[in-house]
Amino acid sequence: MRVGLRRRSSSYPGGSVTAAAEDLIALAEAHCAPTYAPLPVVLATGEGAWLTDVAGRRYLDLLAGYSALNFGHGHPRLVEAARRQLQRLTLTSRAFHHDRFAAFCAELAELCGMEMVLPANTGAEAVEGAIKTARKWGYRVKGVPAEMAKIVVAGGNFHGRTTTIVSFSTDSEARADFGPYTPGFEIVPYGDLTALRGALTENTVAVLLEPVQGESGVIVPPAGYLAGVRELTRERNVLFVADEIQSGLGRTGRTFACENEGVVPDVYVLGKALGGGIVPVSAVVSSAAVLGVFRPGEHGSTFGGNPLACAVALEVIAMLRTGEYQERAARLGERLHRLLGELAGTGRVTAVRGRGLWAGVDVAPAVGTGRKVAERLLARGVLVKETHGATIRIAPPLVIGEEDLDRGVEQLRAVLFEA
Repeated sequence: MRVGLRRRSSSYPGGSVTAAAEDLIALAEAHCAPTYAPLPVVLATGEGAWLTDVAGRRYLDLLAGYSALNFGHGHPRLVEAARRQLQRLTLTSRAFHHDRFAAFCAELAELCGMEMVLPANTGAEAVEGAIKTARKWGYRVKGVPAEMAKIVVAGGNFHGRTTTIVSFSTDSEARADFGPYTPGFEIVPYGDLTALRGALTENTVAVLLEPVQGESGVIVPPAGYLAGVRELTRERNVLFVADEIQSGLGRTGRTFACENEGVVPDVYVLGKALGGGIVPVSAVVSSAAVLGVFRPGEHGSTFGGNPLACAVALEVIAMLRTGEYQERAARLGERLHRLLGELAGTGRVTAVRGRGLWAGVDVAPAVGTGRKVAERLLARGVLVKETHGATIRIAPPLVIGEEDLDRGVEQLRAVLFEA
């Protein structure tokens, strides 16, 4: 295990790394492509909203795997669902039916108020599936000339990291050096209905948006924007595709973030929390008129809709049906935003945004970068992650208790004022 280890400093701003963690971090850095810059902690176990590292130190998780862990770490219902299925059947490929697949598709479609499901594994894979769906619908149903389909997207988007998806990213780090880029996309400013209206043409097949932009810093669009998008797309015979991978399944206080604006899109793109933090599960969910355009052999996924994934996702769907987690996100979200709002008037925070149990906090330059704040919080036993330099994202598991939520914000306050 120690072959290829590189020694590194045992300290970082605000704390220290144990020898065991240092060796594991060095081993990972030696053998993993450097696509991430993780905080210097090596986690070993988790329960609810808490994690424990290899040295036995506990951390409050205020990130929840970018919403993949909406139900917390090791939720007993989800672990038991996975355990039962592991003992029965884990994979058949889509060459055959299995006994959990029909229920997964039917119940997820029902949760979404839709009719059909296109199963996949990762969020990016689901977005790719949605792009293919929109284009095929455009050609077969709308009558767009071959190779002319256009999809309108928003600046500041984050839909994944495939070559097609980064082709319409405005993040230079995500996009640079991965060309040539896939054509067929037009980028307009997020929240700007006038720009969106001007971008729609007879060849536009879809508008692809995040109801709340997570990676950009939890950006909530102006009131009425999503309703305006819905009206424009319906008027122009264009699909409204809502990427609810991070915002969906309870995070914003409703099952889907679009519901906060009373909007139902044509297509939902789901992932992250759908797998309960246990297995990767994603899906495109829509009407039969849209997803029915596919024919056998035109799209597929060996692991998409596998028995283990379906078993876990079915339990997630059952948990969401109770409304308990949506209610918790709404109630605790009000508490979170009230507490963060108090920080906004201190001069240490320049802006707070968000919806439900989800917030983006912009720290003032005098405090330091978002990375520095995340490192200082790590030293205090709280896990968050920065984005775009000065912003930290807060998205705790929906099972977090009030006292723990208060504790996390209090530690943030302490970090802001120790700078």
